Amino acid sequence: MSIIITGFEPFAGEIINPSWQVAQLFHGKYFNGYETYAHCLPTAFGESLRVLEELIELHKPNIVICIGQAGGRHAISLERVAINIDDARIADNLGNSPIDVPVKLYGPNAYFSTLPIKSIVQNLQQSGLPAEVSNSAGTFVCNHVFYGLMHYVAENSNIKAGFIHIPYLPEQAVYHKNAPSMALAHLYQAIEIVIQTSLLNSHDLRISGGTFC
Repeated sequence: MSIIITGFEPFAGEIINPSWQVAQLFHGKYFNGYETYAHCLPTAFGESLRVLEELIELHKPNIVICIGQAGGRHAISLERVAINIDDARIADNLGNSPIDVPVKLYGPNAYFSTLPIKSIVQNLQQSGLPAEVSNSAGTFVCNHVFYGLMHYVAENSNIKAGFIHIPYLPEQAVYHKNAPSMALAHLYQAIEIVIQTSLLNSHDLRISGGTFC
C-alpha cells in the first residue's frame, strides 16, 4: 500500500518551486500503513508524464497526489477537472511551447479528479487554511500532468488521483509585487490533511464548491 506525491522543478526564472519543497517532506512517511514516495517531475511537456507513469508502474500506488505552483493564487486549490489540451504561454524547461495540441490524441475532452476534493476543502478550511475548489488547472505542464494522470487511471486502475495548486512561498512572493504566499509549514499541514482525507473518505461530500464565473 503506497502513496505517490509529486512536485515540479522550478520554472519561469524561479529558483525554487513550492510544490517540490513541500512534497519532498513526505518522502518515506507512513499514513495508516501507507508508505509515501515523493518525486520531483520535470517541468516539461511529455517528459513529465513519462516520469510519472514510470513511478506509478514502479510503486503501484493507491493514491497519487500531484502538486504544482500557481503564483498569484491565495489558497490551496483542489483542481476539479483536467482538459485535453496543451496551450503554452511560455516555453517549458526543455524549450517546448505546444499550442492547441491534445495531451492524449483521441482522448476524451476532460477528466475529473477522483480525490474527495470537497471534503478536503472543508477540512482545510476548518483547520484555518484557505482552500477552494478550482475549475481550471490551466493549459501548461500542470494540466498536462493532471490530464495524463487521470487518463492513465481511467485505463489502468482505480487509483484515487488528482492535482493541487499551491501559492508561492514567502521567499518567492517578495519578488512578485502584491503576490499572496503561504509558509512552508502551512503547506505541509495542508498536504497532510489532503492525504488523511483521501485515505478516510471513500465518497465526497455533496456540498457547493462552485463559483459565479
